[in-house]
This record gives sequence, C-alpha cells and structure tokens, in this order.
Amino acid sequence: MAEWLFEDGIGEQRAALIGDDGQILRARIAVDGAGPQPGLVAPARLIERGLARLDSGEEVALTRSAPGVTLGAAIRVEITRAAIPEVGRPKPPRGRITDAAPRPAPTLRERLIDAPVRVLRAHESDALEAAGWSEILEEARTGDIAFPGGMLRLWPTPAMTLFDVDGDPPLDTLAVRAATAVAAAIERHDIGGSIGIDFPTLAGRDARQAVAAAIDSALPQPFERTAVNGFGFLQIVRARTHPSMAELLRSDPVGAAARAILRQIERTPPTASNRFSLLPAVRASIEENRAWMAMLVQRTGRTPIFDA
Repeated sequence: MAEWLFEDGIGEQRAALIGDDGQILRARIAVDGAGPQPGLVAPARLIERGLARLDSGEEVALTRSAPGVTLGAAIRVEITRAAIPEVGRPKPPRGRITDAAPRPAPTLRERLIDAPVRVLRAHESDALEAAGWSEILEEARTGDIAFPGGMLRLWPTPAMTLFDVDGDPPLDTLAVRAATAVAAAIERHDIGGSIGIDFPTLAGRDARQAVAAAIDSALPQPFERTAVNGFGFLQIVRARTHPSMAELLRSDPVGAAARAILRQIERTPPTASNRFSLLPAVRASIEENRAWMAMLVQRTGRTPIFDA
C-alpha cells in the first residue's frame, strides 16, 4: 500500500509518496517563507482592476475583475495559485475575491490526504533517501530523466514546461515508452499548467494514437491534451497550484543546496565529525539565516563548524 513519508525539515518541509515497489511516485517540497499559498483567505485591498494587495503586503493577481468594487476597497482574497518563480519576472500569487472567513493555507502535511502518512525523524534510518530522494532532486535540478531505452530532458520555461525525448529506435516503441515516462515525471515533480512534449516524428496515425493512449493511461485525470501532430508534438494542460520541483530548485539553487546540507547535518550521528566543507555561497546562506542556525543547534545539540 502506498504511503507518504513526511519530514519537517529546517527551512522546508518534504514529502514523498512511496509506491508498493518502494519508489517515489510524487515528491513535494514546501519552502518556508514562500509567500501566500493556495487555500489562504486573507484581508486585502483592491489596488488595480485585477490586482489586490494583502494586508500583509503581498500583491495578488485576481482571476476575475471586481465589478462594483471601488479601488482601495477592503476585500478578502482566497489564494488559488502560489507565486511562480521565473528569471527576471516572477509570476505573483493568483487569487479570487471571496466572502469566506479568513483562514490560513493548509500546510504540506495537511495536504497529504490520499494515503497514510509516516512522519520521519532525524535519528531514524533515512527512509526518504532509501526511496531515492537525492535522485529525484537531481532530476529536478538537471532535467535529465532516464527511462528504459531513452532519456527525457525537462525544461521549465515562462510559457510552458517542455520535455524532449531521445532514445534508441524503433521510434514507435520509443515514443510509447517515453509517454509513460513523461506521465510519471509530471506526477513525480508536481508539474502543472501547460506542458509540451516533443516526441520523435512518427509515421502513421496509429503510432501517434498509441502515444496519446499511453498518456491517457498513465497520467491521472483531470487534464486536457491535444493529439500528437505530424511533427511529434503533444500538449497537455493541467491545473497548477504550486511551482514544480524543477522551478523550486532552479529558481534558488543556493538556497536549495543549503537546505539539503542542513538535512545532512541534522542526520549526522553525534559521534561523527562536526566539521563540514561547504561552497562559500552555501555557507553564507546558512550562516546568515539565524533562524536556521538556531533550529540546527536546538535539534542537534551542537554548533557545526563550516570549512570553506
């Protein structure tokens, strides 16, 4: 039976849905201080048509205009999508005007409702790593995702998330295997919004329909898709509430590396060395965050020594 593994880490919370084969089906990270999250209902003011500012200061793009609401009026906003990091121009959180009572956003732990949850502790054996957590992070960072007989390459772009398919012939068989691998990667890395897949050019309608059928079979609903066109391209559209794992890790690689190191330090046995060699930027990120350092000392009972 599938179960969620959950860690309340320093600087982030982590979760992975583990299948019956012990592999990670879904990986999720919630970074502390990432701004308004889906489900939050908070007081705000309308500052432009289609734009509100929460009383806490963050701006929220409204999915619908606000007829009858004057600029500057007090409103309540429900967040429907978290901010999406992009180079140069991050997309702000998205929300809608609501009459609902104010409430906090559900935490990552509270969102894990479709399978039993096992909370992991730092002094226990590392079940998350045993399931392949580091490999999932590496997939998200590099975009290289291997599957039998081929390789996917994943790129988040401002317009859509793109997958490119490479591998060994025959191309019809390769494309079907790739379709199944793409569906698994979409679920594993929490990819929503518009998704484009560049399959090998396939000769014949039956081959293209087989690829589309593989997507339909492997990717859970709801989603919409196009057919595979004559150039091998297929587009999927899914609901999007959070950044994907790739967007999270690539938008702040130093912060992501720092939080991963904090996880490693927290799991270091008390009898092991307390010295750690870090890249200068990662070391600075940790040392400048007093809350991280205080929590690390509290959890481990000692202050780590960082070597350049």
